[in-house]
Amino acid sequence: MFVFEWLNNQLLKMEWLYNLIKLLVENVFGLSVQEQLGGSIHFFIYDVIKIFILLSVLIFTISYIQSFFPPERTRRILGRYNGISANILGALLGTVTPFCSCSSIPLFIGFTSAGLPIGVTFSFLISSPLVDLASVLLLASIFNWKIAISYVVVGIILAVIGGTIISKSKLEKYVEPFVFNNKVFEAAQEELTTRERIDFAKEQVLNIIKKVWLYILVGVGIGAGIHNWVPESIISAVLGLDKWYSVLLATIVGVPMYADIFGTLPIAEALVSKGVGIGTVLAFMMAVTALSLPSMIMLKKVVKTRLLLIFAGIVTIGIILIGYIFNAFGYLII
Repeated sequence: MFVFEWLNNQLLKMEWLYNLIKLLVENVFGLSVQEQLGGSIHFFIYDVIKIFILLSVLIFTISYIQSFFPPERTRRILGRYNGISANILGALLGTVTPFCSCSSIPLFIGFTSAGLPIGVTFSFLISSPLVDLASVLLLASIFNWKIAISYVVVGIILAVIGGTIISKSKLEKYVEPFVFNNKVFEAAQEELTTRERIDFAKEQVLNIIKKVWLYILVGVGIGAGIHNWVPESIISAVLGLDKWYSVLLATIVGVPMYADIFGTLPIAEALVSKGVGIGTVLAFMMAVTALSLPSMIMLKKVVKTRLLLIFAGIVTIGIILIGYIFNAFGYLII
């Protein structure tokens, strides 16, 4: 137990980096981390470096594993199942694809074109941006393993329920016809060498870092500002646990934003430190990643308005319920 705790603190929470940046701020910049400016600088440098290190290592590892499961193989695996088991598998496969919601939509088109039930593809579409292995470890590095695992479980449940409802509702007619008319050719999958898999993983790391670096910097900057400059009384007055509307407000605020989950984590960390309920924070993170306005605009290109509204409604209601449940029982995992 002691060894696990030590590894968790040093490898995930990176206490060594925290102390190193503290020495830098105090001895080089001549600022105290207990003061607002020094604390903000320390928060920003520490979180940026930690997130980029963890993200690079995790995306490399996940992408190497993912090289064994190209889209065509994934489609064939999903095609072997039906009913709720297919939705569960679609949601689980979404967790190992490190994509934002916009990047997941081309795969959604490919899966639907290949004849997979739309309920399964929607389970994938909900799960992919919402839950992935990298976000799990980053959540554990910022909060704890109970919160990280709980987030994954509720994210997968939401994806399965959402996909199942859409499947049972027989909404195929609300998918744009061109999606079904796309031809999908069965192509033989070439076996990659170890060198090619490593190169693929490196490429994925660079591609994803290029996509999310700005969101991470902005997210950490906002988090540093909240953590050190916004009084706790103001945060509590708006998003405190005693406010019945806090989850609703967090969800509404998150929808028009567009950021990867990695950019929302520092904001979540700062909000929790100010006394905001864990359910409110998770609702904000989920809304940003699963219901972002750009992804809704992209999805509108491939589904009709009714299906888009049903999808958004299911996910929104699910996020709000999850937020209130976590606020009510969050003390068990914090």
